[in-house]
Parts: sequence; C-alpha cells; structure tokens
Amino acid sequence: MALLFLVRHGQASFGKANYDQLSPLGHQQAAWLGEYFAQRGVVFKRAVAGSLVRQQETAQSLLKAMGTAVEIDTHAGLNEYDGEALYRAATNGRDVLAHQRSDYRDYWRTLKAAMHAWADDSLKGEFETWTEFGARTRAALDQAVAGLGADDAALVVSSGGALSRALVDILQCPGAMAVEFNLQYRNSGVSELIVGRSGVGSARLVTFNAIPHLDTPERRASITFA
Repeated sequence: MALLFLVRHGQASFGKANYDQLSPLGHQQAAWLGEYFAQRGVVFKRAVAGSLVRQQETAQSLLKAMGTAVEIDTHAGLNEYDGEALYRAATNGRDVLAHQRSDYRDYWRTLKAAMHAWADDSLKGEFETWTEFGARTRAALDQAVAGLGADDAALVVSSGGALSRALVDILQCPGAMAVEFNLQYRNSGVSELIVGRSGVGSARLVTFNAIPHLDTPERRASITFA
C-alpha cells in the first residue's frame, strides 16, 4: 500500500490585511514537521501543494528541513474555499477584518454557520458550489497518488477546508462533518492515509490532524489553529 500524507499549512496571518502568507511560527511548524518526517525515514516520491502562498511556503519549508530535492507540483484544486465570499453572503456584506479583530470567537461562529449552509446548499451567492469544491479536491488527490507504487509516499499540502472536504468523501461522511473537521484542523497537522491499487477510491484513514512534531512540553505553545 502507498502512503498519502495530507498536511495543513503552517500558521498564516489571521487578522492581517494579507492572510495568505506564513508567519515566522508557520515556517517553524513546517520545518519541525519536515525534521520529523526525516527522522521517521519517510521519503516522498511526489509532493503536491495548492497555489496559495501559505501552502507553497509550507511545502518549501517542510521539504527544505527534510533535505530533499523533490520538486513541488502545483494543483489549484488544493486551494482553500473562498471563506470571505461565504461570510459576506451570510452577513449581507459585513466587513470580515473588522469582525475578526473585534470578536474573533463570534467571527468563527458566524463563518461556521455559513459553511453549514453552504454544505447543505441553502446559502446563495457568487461562489463555487459544495459539489464543485469536492470535485476539485478529489482531482488533486487523484493526481497526487497516480502511479504510486506499493512502497511509495506522497505529500499533499493544502488548507483545512480543502483537506476536510476531501476526507468526508473518502470516509463517506455527511458534508456537515467537513465543517467540524475544518474547524479543528491544527496548523501543520498531518492526516495519513493508506492507498491501494485503485487510488483515492481505496484510501483508508490511519491518522487525522496529528502533530507529533509539536507534541512536546517545549512546543505546546506553538500549536495554533488559524
């Protein structure tokens, strides 16, 4: 069986004008994960990341720390959903940054409700459908595992929403579970799957949202969610 490692990007820039870039801690989280993979003896035959800056930077820092020269393939199917579009549709255009900065807990509650409405097709607006979102994340994972042999491993770096959307299809869970998975995904969290000959359709989840590279007393303060 081949191995597929799904990694959420490191800490980005929540509450900033440009969220789509890693913070210094985000780069460190990715590097620590790369060191962990190297210590475990993992060798990636393929690495795939979305085209967003935070996804690319995570893959780069992770692979650099591993000391590997594997190239990063880019697949836009791994890009995150448009959370701002969902939020605006659910709030009649409320200012996202202002809400994040004034009451981030209420912001997340509002976004969670919007995501649930999106998943059950009751939210209306100009954004991709839940079905379209699932189709592109599945296409990206299909590319990541195509041609892998029994002893091969592939790395996929994406975002919490996209990874969660892919996982609920693999696990055959209700769409609402993707929302719950998404909101608990930790920065640089790893989900490991085994993949059979028929590709993603045969994948089985081994671990979800693991952080072995952060689960030490001196690194506990480095566990983040946004």
